[in-house]
Amino acid sequence: MRDPLSKQIKEIKPSGIRKFFDIVSEMEDAISLGVGEPDFDTPWHIRDEGIYSLEKGRTFYTSNAGLKELKIEICNYLKRSQNLDYDFNKEVIVTVGGSEAIDIGLRAMLDPGDEVLIPQPSYVSYEPCAILAGGVPVIIDLKNENEFRLTAAELEEAITEKTKVLILPFPNNPTGAIMEKKDLEAIAEVIIKHDLFVISDEIYAELTYKGEHVSIATLPGMQERTILINGFSKAYAMTGWRLGYACGPKNIIEQMIKIHQFAIMCAPTTSQYAAVEALKNGDEDVKQMREAYDQRRRYLMHAFKEMGLQCFEPYGAFYVFPCIKEFGMTSDEFATRFLEEEKVAVVPGTAFGDCGEGFLRISYAYSLEDLKVSIGRLRDFVARLRKEQGRA
Repeated sequence: MRDPLSKQIKEIKPSGIRKFFDIVSEMEDAISLGVGEPDFDTPWHIRDEGIYSLEKGRTFYTSNAGLKELKIEICNYLKRSQNLDYDFNKEVIVTVGGSEAIDIGLRAMLDPGDEVLIPQPSYVSYEPCAILAGGVPVIIDLKNENEFRLTAAELEEAITEKTKVLILPFPNNPTGAIMEKKDLEAIAEVIIKHDLFVISDEIYAELTYKGEHVSIATLPGMQERTILINGFSKAYAMTGWRLGYACGPKNIIEQMIKIHQFAIMCAPTTSQYAAVEALKNGDEDVKQMREAYDQRRRYLMHAFKEMGLQCFEPYGAFYVFPCIKEFGMTSDEFATRFLEEEKVAVVPGTAFGDCGEGFLRISYAYSLEDLKVSIGRLRDFVARLRKEQGRA
């Protein structure tokens, strides 16, 4: 029998995040700090709206692009939060999570051989989605000394005549890095100069702890060349509802809708009704969750400082990215020993790109109590390693 599998699919590696998640799920008394999922329940008024929609029998398909009321509220939200104007009827699509938006956005824009610039460390789906869309991923290695921001010089250096799309993953998973307005202005000049398009993944936009999040789409000349992606999983603790959205130029969005139409049909109807309520009345929920995350973030930074573990201060998402190069171990070796000896799961930085070597991703989307226990174990582990190496 000949091989039924696609060579392309077989060459794509599975997510590096899952390895440690699968191990910890089988380990008694272990704590996982590896998954980027809020520990909060979806706020009750949002759940209640979803339940109400079911009670009213609203279980039909919506239009392919999404529920009209939801698209209007998405536009209202982006207007009040970013002063961005979008036509709900032509420039918005509701997707099954932000992940689908990334996938169909790349498929709508790429021809075989087009190059996609992907700053790393970053979310694990960008590279395989670019490959599956026929594109060629070109990796830009971000640097710790730049707080893992993308610089104009790094961008310029990576561009060739085949470059078409830049993925802009800020606030960043796994580093927690953000791009401030001055950073975005610098790279926008390069983007316009080379006539590139941008997929701006802003799923963590609401979880920014230094000033306000700025979308590159707000800069002059950028809205017409940017697909802005966001969703409800992180800010509203709605991961299982599987709902995201993309906003952008009409000609790109209508092609994304075409792909969505054939592959998905429409996003879950119940989730869409719940999301309307989230956007209308969920600002205070987001504020409260953001404050809780910020408290945890500051606790971790203080703990790292106390134990002498190097970590730049992240101002977005709910991750820290400490450096463990001093121990002379790979990220995978460190994470494996830490899990085996202390029963705490973290993710090796290499799960997010080769330049993540020497770093760990630790999620603080967990209770402060779990974080305190985990950090106590990390403190013991680090002290033991230093003693082994004669540096205690």
